[in-house]
Amino acid sequence: MDLNVDGEGFLVDRDDWSEEVARELAKGDDMEITDQIMGFITEARRMYDENGVVPPIRKFSKEMKVSTKDLYDIFQKGPMKLICKWGGLPKPTGCV
Repeated sequence: MDLNVDGEGFLVDRDDWSEEVARELAKGDDMEITDQIMGFITEARRMYDENGVVPPIRKFSKEMKVSTKDLYDIFQKGPMKLICKWGGLPKPTGCV
């Protein structure tokens, strides 16, 4: 699959996103998207559509009823960065 991504692997055009694209982006990070991870991505996209910003991890974890530790256990590092990357959302402002 030929994807138009920036230097960090984020989609250049958010409209190019689909669940298939998400799975391909995750594969590039040596991860597989589970139903739980797709749920996180879908919710982050909904929150972004409503608020116009990527949700901070604390607000996101509260909304999803999971702890930030749980998110780090699932994603290993930078949960919001990966959720946004695989979800076709902009890079979170807290990420460097």
